[in-house]
Amino acid sequence: MNRTIDYQITEIDSGLRVEQFLRRRGYSAQNLACIKRMPQSVIVNGSHYYMRDKLSAGDCLSIRIQEAECSKKIPPADIPLDIVYEDEDIIVVNKPAGMPIHPSMNNYENSMANALAWYYKSQGKPFIFRCCNRLDRDTSGLTVVAKHLVSGSILSAMSCRRQISREYLAIAKGEVFPPSGTIDAPLSRKPGTVIERCVDFEHGETAITHYRTVSVKNGHSLVSLHLETGRTHQIRIHMKHIGYPLIGDYLYNPDTRRINRQALHSRRLCFSHPVTAEHMEFTAPLPDDMAAVLSSF
Repeated sequence: MNRTIDYQITEIDSGLRVEQFLRRRGYSAQNLACIKRMPQSVIVNGSHYYMRDKLSAGDCLSIRIQEAECSKKIPPADIPLDIVYEDEDIIVVNKPAGMPIHPSMNNYENSMANALAWYYKSQGKPFIFRCCNRLDRDTSGLTVVAKHLVSGSILSAMSCRRQISREYLAIAKGEVFPPSGTIDAPLSRKPGTVIERCVDFEHGETAITHYRTVSVKNGHSLVSLHLETGRTHQIRIHMKHIGYPLIGDYLYNPDTRRINRQALHSRRLCFSHPVTAEHMEFTAPLPDDMAAVLSSF
């Protein structure tokens, strides 16, 4: 993926070396190392600069990102994609339930990564998969993918600093009480399995979920959830921990009478754009299978 990012240097940044300026914009040390190896990658007022060169107020700095390689072991597959938003730096996808994020042993050519590889190939563009908020295979909804190494690094750092806000909608068994609250219960891998996780107050990693009941119908609750942390299966385990497991969850509540997958949907995604810093907010409507469960209450 080729991308040129332009910056206008102001008095505040005058006197900084190029590398100092870029680090203040969120570029990682690895980003800088990669960009150094790209030909004519740092241009100031039309002239080639080195990372150690200083900038002056009024300068126009251009960073030319040139990525020619493609992700290995991700074969392109012609699979439809619901693209909610796209620009030169990011792409936001509304992922359907049943689609894995990336290829695995039993899902080598049916993942979102395969679909994106095809999407880029059809445009004659190289593709390196950089998903910044991964979802379980059977969780539907919004996820953001970076289109080059800089946006990928910045979004990854934002995720670690909890600067990407995520709201999920879930259908839980029972009338959740209290109707809102915070679940603070550390999680770890369940002994004897590589897939399942469990609450583990002695050895687990911090996991915090905020929840609010949206509606209650026929003994089930539609719940809005916000994550402070992003542990594997966090919402699914936390809701079961407080006594209200998600319906359709084959691992933690294998009750498929109303839906054939965990009733969990990534509804809202909010973050600052990794390059422009513009506030970005996206929503995805409840998918048909969850909507059908609600309408049948």
